[in-house]
Amino acid sequence: MMVIARLLLAALFLASTQVAFSQAYPAKAIKVVVPLAAGASTDLLMRLLVPKLAESLGQPIIVENMPGAGGNRGSDFVAKSASDGYTLLLGTSSSHGVNVSLYGKMPYDAVNDFAPITLAGFVPFIMMAHPSLGVKSVKELIELAKSKPGQINYASSGNGTSSHLGMEMFKTMTSIDLLHVPYKGTAQANADLIAGHVSLQFDAVPVSLPLVRSGKVIGLGVTSPKRISGASDMAAINESVPGFEFTAWIGFFAPAGTPKAIVNRLNTEITRVLNLPDVKEQLAARGWEVATSPPEAFGAFVKKEIDKWATVVKSSGARLD
Repeated sequence: MMVIARLLLAALFLASTQVAFSQAYPAKAIKVVVPLAAGASTDLLMRLLVPKLAESLGQPIIVENMPGAGGNRGSDFVAKSASDGYTLLLGTSSSHGVNVSLYGKMPYDAVNDFAPITLAGFVPFIMMAHPSLGVKSVKELIELAKSKPGQINYASSGNGTSSHLGMEMFKTMTSIDLLHVPYKGTAQANADLIAGHVSLQFDAVPVSLPLVRSGKVIGLGVTSPKRISGASDMAAINESVPGFEFTAWIGFFAPAGTPKAIVNRLNTEITRVLNLPDVKEQLAARGWEVATSPPEAFGAFVKKEIDKWATVVKSSGARLD
């Protein structure tokens, strides 16, 4: 009985300590690591989110871009950070879905090294082409690529990123051969696409749609299941390639072991800000679909994504070591 009583007291003490800690949280600035280069579509979301979230939490929010290895570098940094709620990760479908199967060795465990906070949203991509390529549709691209196997190149924002794997999936489903040119981020890849140094690229709608509208590149199609409201004149790629579809997702994580009370506080505040009418409206105008969830549901979603992308990576033959 004495042992049981001591265990109960210890449990009560731990629970009361966590509650007290969470009530004082946050007491200083919170860092959010974005494992992508500056200029990616995630930056647009963070610029909208940060001021309102900082006001809501009463502390500054510092965003630090930490690109590298398809999102692994920044994710690993957060996985090994203190579990106190002051270092968070804006994880992606690459860092917590694709990379588990794509890389021969991962520096972190996408499930066990993190405490899921909430899903944030989904975004489709646009396949862009430089005007000099001379194609204006997916069908024309496929015909040209089949006549010039391995001679047309495409840019990506790095090995293992959505823009890379998405194009590899496209190659597999259309039986064409394209040359991959990886960059260290979206901004560099887009700059070379606009300059005509590369011919093709997938990029998220918030970044790619303004480039298409400017006339600097040609939008061949969107990767969503159907045409999007902001560009209804642009075909969905699956209209020419049945079954082709992929969207990226992002969500917030804390290091594993972060007190549940803090995770729940962050979930509440981030969810509230994301669902503010003006935030949802501005994100929708940029191609984002806001989607939030409880921590447990987000954790289950991540596990399903890992299984889904394992099948895609295997069928595409893509592999990084």
